[in-house]
Amino acid sequence: MPKLKTHKGAKARIHITGTGKLMRRKRMSSHLRRKKPTKVTRKYSDKLLVDSSDVRRLSRLLPYG
Repeated sequence: MPKLKTHKGAKARIHITGTGKLMRRKRMSSHLRRKKPTKVTRKYSDKLLVDSSDVRRLSRLLPYG
């Protein structure tokens, strides 16, 4: 059986925790950042869990994660 290729775009955007959960960053973090309130820009540093409907699809893109 040949090795599976990792999707590099998914690898850059999704972090896998030690327990196997998929974490993601929020969108729109860099676009027009100076206009946004400090409260909003602070929220961009948080990582969120990937939605349960997307976990199966994204885990196929990261076979060795």
